[in-house]
Order: sequence, then C-alpha cells, then structure tokens
Amino acid sequence: MKQAQVMTWAAVMSAALTLGGCAGAQSSEDYQGVDEPLENTYWKLVTLDNQPTPVVEGKREAHIVLHTQDSRVAGSTGCNRLMGEYHHDAQELGFGRLAITRMACPGEVATLERDFLATLNDVSGWQIEGKTLTLMDAQGASRARFQAVHLY
Repeated sequence: MKQAQVMTWAAVMSAALTLGGCAGAQSSEDYQGVDEPLENTYWKLVTLDNQPTPVVEGKREAHIVLHTQDSRVAGSTGCNRLMGEYHHDAQELGFGRLAITRMACPGEVATLERDFLATLNDVSGWQIEGKTLTLMDAQGASRARFQAVHLY
C-alpha cells in the first residue's frame, strides 16, 4: 500500500513539473529577451525605407555582419558581396568606403542593391530592440531594419 502511494505521488509530481515547464515556455517568435549584440551578429535586412526587401530565388539574402576584429563589415546586397569598415559608439554608427563584387543583378535586385548601399552611406544612428536592429539617418528616421539570425 505504501509503495502504491509513493508511486502515485511520484507520478503526480512528474506530471506537475512537466506541465509547469511547458506553461512557462515561449516560442522564439514571442520571446524578445535581451537585446542582440550589434557586433558579430548576422543581421538579415527585412525593410529598407519601410518597404519589405525582396528575396530572389538563387540569390543570397541582403545582410550585414559587423565583425569586432578590425571593425570590418561583411555581407551581401542581395546580389553582390560587400565588405569594408565601420565605426560606432553607443548611439552612432557609420560605414567607411564599402567595396562590392560586380556581378550583374536582375532588375529589382539591382534596385535593392543601389538603395541598400545608399542607405549604408547615409546611416548615422542605430538602435537594437530584442532581435531587431534599426539603422537611422541624421534626423533619426528609420532607414533600414534587420532581424538577427542565429546560424548555429
């Protein structure tokens, strides 16, 4: 009899712990948590001047990674690779001269590339909220929004 009570108690506690753990779980879409770091994060471009950015099949998505080492930026315009230097402090962010590869880009991707590079040249501020990086111009207007992507 005593063993049956112990087994029942163990089963009830196990179920309670399992259900309690599930109740506290949040999906990654709901969870904002701590802000992602600016540097050494893969930032996927999601909007440019408040317009969603196109993704073309067979082309790499537009993104940047700000590498801490040597303050180097690398990424893709959605067609060509980009690389260069950047500088930042707690509120300001700027890009030095950027180099890109020179592959031919189809219509809307060529437009995205041109606008993305112009935006990077115009950026002066930044802000991170959770997994979202916003780049702003000198007037504080949002020019580009990125989403943090964890590669592994």
